Amino acid sequence: MEEKKKRLLRLLLEKSFQYRTDPPFTLASGKKHPCYLDCKPTTHNAEGMALIGELVYERVRDLGVQAVGGLTMGADPIAHAAALTSYREGRPVNAFCVRKTGKDHGIVKDHGVEGDVRPGDRVVILEDVITTGASTIQAIKAARAFGLEILKVVALVDREDEGQRNIREYVTEVESLFTLGDFLRETGIEIGTEPPGGSGECR
Repeated sequence: MEEKKKRLLRLLLEKSFQYRTDPPFTLASGKKHPCYLDCKPTTHNAEGMALIGELVYERVRDLGVQAVGGLTMGADPIAHAAALTSYREGRPVNAFCVRKTGKDHGIVKDHGVEGDVRPGDRVVILEDVITTGASTIQAIKAARAFGLEILKVVALVDREDEGQRNIREYVTEVESLFTLGDFLRETGIEIGTEPPGGSGECR
């Protein structure tokens, strides 16, 4: 499994991680930072989905959960990959998602939870990137309003900002497959310096 984690890190570096100092990136929090992570090219990549499914399922398979999911759309491919892996392993765990805004047609719901889940189900909340934790907390609140029991939060990447601290006010157990520090160590970047090769992007 460690080799699969290393391969997934390489995919994230190739497809999802960028570094530039002039100008730095503006994050969703409004902060400026030279490192930016857009995990969607990796979470929607065929190999990336296979690796993510195995690595995330490994972290939830022994918890006795009925489903995994989080705020659309960052958590969606992660949940789908883990659910598919669980079925192939003979221990099915369903997927669900939380809408960012309420549905205004058909069956209107006040919680925003969609998928094969029922009140009382035990679940894990998923996230692609944790920065401030705001999107994870939104998913937690909606899941609880629906009646789900949340056991933990699993993220693909933690930027090691204030996110984990904020999330732990709602769910005490939070873990990530990678941290921003993993990307910096792998590339040899020190914040405030130019990336190797002098380009504005790490590949």
